Amino acid sequence: MRKITSLVALLAFALTIITSLILYIAPQGRVAYWSDWTLLGLDKTQWGNLHVNLGTLFLLALALHAYYNWKAIVAYLSRARKLVIATPAFVAACGIVLLVGLGTYAGLPPFSTFLAGSDYFKERAARLYGEPPYGHAELSPLASLAPKLGLTPEVIVKGLKKAGYDAAAPDATLLSLSRRYGVSPQKLYQAFAPETGQELPELPPPGTGNRSLSDLCQTYGLDTARIVAGLTQRGIAATPEATIRTIGEKNGQGPLEVYAAIRQAAVAARP
Repeated sequence: MRKITSLVALLAFALTIITSLILYIAPQGRVAYWSDWTLLGLDKTQWGNLHVNLGTLFLLALALHAYYNWKAIVAYLSRARKLVIATPAFVAACGIVLLVGLGTYAGLPPFSTFLAGSDYFKERAARLYGEPPYGHAELSPLASLAPKLGLTPEVIVKGLKKAGYDAAAPDATLLSLSRRYGVSPQKLYQAFAPETGQELPELPPPGTGNRSLSDLCQTYGLDTARIVAGLTQRGIAATPEATIRTIGEKNGQGPLEVYAAIRQAAVAARP
């Protein structure tokens, strides 16, 4: 039983590391579900489920391993046959754990650098796969989705049926249609998406804060470089790949203020 416990702990630990790395680089949920992202045939939810169950198995095996090796653990905390909690090894272990915890809380490198690496992969995935019009848009019935896009349910249903998705109906969701036809919600959206080049609305559509500046400019037919220059003139530092929310956080402003500045820059950039 000792051997089985140790081997289960080892295998579960190794597999948990693998799932951790995959979730580290996986897209944000809204992007993963919108683009129907998969890796090795598993989607993000399935990888998350594996991570949770394998992690739980590792903890259970670790607890059983500690039970079978309790005498050795007590020996680590003993000095001259007396139980001493504050041994040099235990104090060092506590110091390392405390350092990681406080360093992460304070946002200090290298802990913040490690977290920033995950943000890089997630932002890269958002640029590669595209953002939904708002978070979990694939779950909204077409009748609810339409007004948020400035369209009518009839226009959406007509666009989908024209593209060959005959099961489209106002009460259907993009997710249900994607599973029926084996395509991503994003591909379905492209069948009826508003044409690029339309004017920026006065108020930002739902989910705008999570969209990158370049994606927003592409949707509304704006020159990204000119918008970045226009924001700079208004005291807002921005990069094309950054999201509207991130730009606001880095400049001490809210997403609505950044969006308003983008509209001003768009007006100023008109020929």
